[in-house]
Amino acid sequence: MPTAPWRRQMHETVTMPAVAGFRHIILDYYRAHGRRLPWRETRDPYAILVSEIMLQQTQVERVREKYLQFLAVFPNWRELAEAELSRVLELWQGLGYNRRAVSLQSCARAVCEHFAGTLPHEVAQLESLPGIGPYTARAVATFAFDTATPFIETNIRSVFIHHFFADAEAVRDADILPLVELTLDRDNPRDWYYALMDYGAMLKRSGVNPSRKSAHHVRQSPFRGSNREQRSLILRAILAEPGIPLGRLEEQIPLVGKLLARNLEQLEREGFIRQERDRFWVR
Repeated sequence: MPTAPWRRQMHETVTMPAVAGFRHIILDYYRAHGRRLPWRETRDPYAILVSEIMLQQTQVERVREKYLQFLAVFPNWRELAEAELSRVLELWQGLGYNRRAVSLQSCARAVCEHFAGTLPHEVAQLESLPGIGPYTARAVATFAFDTATPFIETNIRSVFIHHFFADAEAVRDADILPLVELTLDRDNPRDWYYALMDYGAMLKRSGVNPSRKSAHHVRQSPFRGSNREQRSLILRAILAEPGIPLGRLEEQIPLVGKLLARNLEQLEREGFIRQERDRFWVR
């Protein structure tokens, strides 16, 4: 199938006046309506990484309060690295996707063991750490170290589709990324990305959701009634009663026996819980 003209040439045909106009729109909105968020008030790489991990697949308002609570208990790499996993998971409750908490603690341990408690600046080294993928590495490099590097997340994707691909469908990130690089404010990448994210959040609040035109758009399945919810309920029950017997779990968790057994087995294999006879603890 031949490549569509907009897909082949879009970033090559955008003029510098168009780039300047685009920046003007985004920054004007940011100056008037930019969000004040606690992780934007710091340059501490640890605090910034915590926020980025928490914000993965979780709404900003749910993260805001948990973020401050988490930092109050675990203010640095060492405190998090040496904490009991059960305490970390207790504070994580309400954010979902508990694997992120485990990965974050593993990352803290790796930073202490391999980088003397100092987060590295380089994207490649950041990606070598547990739980840090390509997006998170570039976001942390930008927000903590002012590294001007192109990256895409859901709100940024929405902005570029809205402004540059309004008549297109199934837009790939590979088509968007050259435009992200072309328009990047290399003197102040931190504020530029905050501005893009806030503009994208505004588009979604206004009822426009350009990300539906993305080739990568996936509708998130409801949490209520999902297996993710059931796993969360199991962990919450074990955290509330360390050493809880299997019989009490069967009473509390609305799962048939085989499904409960499968989730318990998976949680133990993934390092969340441990079992002694018919009793369960968080590791």
